[in-house]
Amino acid sequence: MGYQELITNGIKRLRITNKLTQEQFAEKISMSVQGYRNIEHSRYLPTAETIDKICAVFNISPIRLLLADPQENLAEIKNLINYKLDNCTLDKLIRINAMIDLL
Repeated sequence: MGYQELITNGIKRLRITNKLTQEQFAEKISMSVQGYRNIEHSRYLPTAETIDKICAVFNISPIRLLLADPQENLAEIKNLINYKLDNCTLDKLIRINAMIDLL
């Protein structure tokens, strides 16, 4: 499953879990209804800003949008992280390491 499908499914799952219509969800995140529908139908990939807004409004981390239950999907999370790290430059890996050290 690709990134767009994961994020789209996660956003739709979040809307349904919160028992919101597409219109109500769009209003909560200050987005047009058509823009939101385009996300749900995979015609539009949400920007990082939109993902941040959704996470802030619903008080969740972005990983909750990617996976239904992170605790049950640890292998999938590890595969996703490894894939991302495998495609990083040495400079980016050094910065990632420094950020992890701050945690």
